[in-house]
Amino acid sequence: MLRIMKEDLDVVVAQDPSMRNRREALLHAALPALWAHRVAHRLHRRGMRMTAQLIAWQARRKTSVEIHPGAVLGRRVFIDHGAAVVIGETAVVGDDVTIYHQVTLGAVGWWSDNKRPAGERRHPVVGHNVVLGTNATVLGPVTIGEHAVIGAQALVNKDVPPGARVLAATAVIKAVGEQPQPMEDLYAVTASAGSW
Repeated sequence: MLRIMKEDLDVVVAQDPSMRNRREALLHAALPALWAHRVAHRLHRRGMRMTAQLIAWQARRKTSVEIHPGAVLGRRVFIDHGAAVVIGETAVVGDDVTIYHQVTLGAVGWWSDNKRPAGERRHPVVGHNVVLGTNATVLGPVTIGEHAVIGAQALVNKDVPPGARVLAATAVIKAVGEQPQPMEDLYAVTASAGSW
């Protein structure tokens, strides 16, 4: 486990340009959450679920990163910034995955998940070398193929093939004084109205 934790530290230095060495990387916001998860996951697998949950709860309070102890995280996972990242119980994250802030790897909802057989997967599987952009939301037992990029603000509820790019709609720029036309871009108008 110490070797994996060293890799976690090294990936922060390698991928975060604001961290110039390992000593600085020790203060990276998401690193304590990742290390707490590594410990909690081992305890969870050994049947010490309450202790694992307590460690995860403390990590969430301190870092605002919520990783369920049952989630499986690969090697060299890089959580940049960390704020508001949520990774559900049956999620699987591959090696060399980059996760930006406000990413959710969640379930569809209790109304659907409570009907699933016990032990069935409710959360996403993320392949190796995937990038999950800021505020990306991946819901349900979907699979994100290796080397895929899920763009900022993208909502994914279907499988994504390897190497694919999933991009959310971008903002529409209007000239000063120009009014939007009805139904011109329903997504942009609705999002900017704050109804999300």
